[in-house]
Parts: sequence; structure tokens; C-alpha cells
Amino acid sequence: MRVISGNAKGRTLQAAGAATRPITDRVKENLFNILGARIVDANVLDLFAGAGSVGIEALSRGARSATFVERDHRALNAIRANLRATQLADRASIVRDDVFKFLRRATTETFDVIYVAPPQYKGLWAETLRALDGSALVAEHGIVIAQIHPKEYNELALANLELFDQRKYGSTLLCFYRRRFDLPTA
Repeated sequence: MRVISGNAKGRTLQAAGAATRPITDRVKENLFNILGARIVDANVLDLFAGAGSVGIEALSRGARSATFVERDHRALNAIRANLRATQLADRASIVRDDVFKFLRRATTETFDVIYVAPPQYKGLWAETLRALDGSALVAEHGIVIAQIHPKEYNELALANLELFDQRKYGSTLLCFYRRRFDLPTA
């Protein structure tokens, strides 16, 4: 696992241990090719952050800030070590908490990119999307990306978020959601 591009390009990242499922370099590279310039100056939220690879890649590519939410102590130690190694800690916040408790707390902060990569086969990705659906955390033109196994996917009935893209890379499916906007009638 490494930083693919940006200020910290080439830096090796510490793994978070067996409790997490790291994103492969191939999937991460494709993800950031899709995000493109959207990541520059973005406020990023990395939920179920693991070793922090996605948020760190975003910071390396010019994101304004990244918030990492994780509760596993080994993963939190890996995030801290990786932020030190990449010298990106000054634009990062680490929150040791359960993702759902974090999402329920009232906040005025909004995020341009929210990455959701929970443990597989527990329905946590859908539960997280439902929690974000009614949340003010998603910025007006923000996007939410869920990283899941393709077998986990099912359509979600969401009021405020809509699926607008999916990309499959082997055993990884990235689902892209954005805020739903009512189109003006003629």
C-alpha cells in the first residue's frame, strides 16, 4: 500500500491489521482518476478509515482537509503513523468513534467527498448511506463513494441521495452517490 500521486507520492503506508480491508492501489488509482480535479481543495471524510489510505491520497493530491473516523486502535495507530510518514498531519483530523455515533452528532461541517469502506457482508454500507441520506454532512455538490463487494450491492431507496455511477474492479465495487436535486419544470 502506497501513496500513488501528489506531494507524498511513493510513500509506503503502514497496514492497519487484519481487522481492516485495505483498498488496492489499482482501485485507488482508478478512484482518484474518476475524482480528478474535484479533490483539489475538497473537505474529505474517510469513514471506516482503516489505515487512512484514501484520505491520505486525497490530502497528497491537494484536498484542503481530511477527517478520518475509525474505532479500531490498531487502525488509529496506523493512520497516525501514515500521516506522520507523509507529513500530511497538519490538514488531518482523526476521530476515534463508531461511525454511526459520529454521523448522529449535530455538526455544521460539510464534506465534498465522503468515502465509505466498512467491513464486508454486514450491510454497514447501506446503513451508512441511509444515515448520510438524511444528514447535512454531504455538501451541496458533494459525493459519497461506497466501497463494497459486488455481491453486497442492492438498490437503496434514498430520499436525498442518488446513485449516479458504479465501477467494478475484480472483487471491489465502487458506488458513487450525489445529492438529488429537483429539476425545474418547464
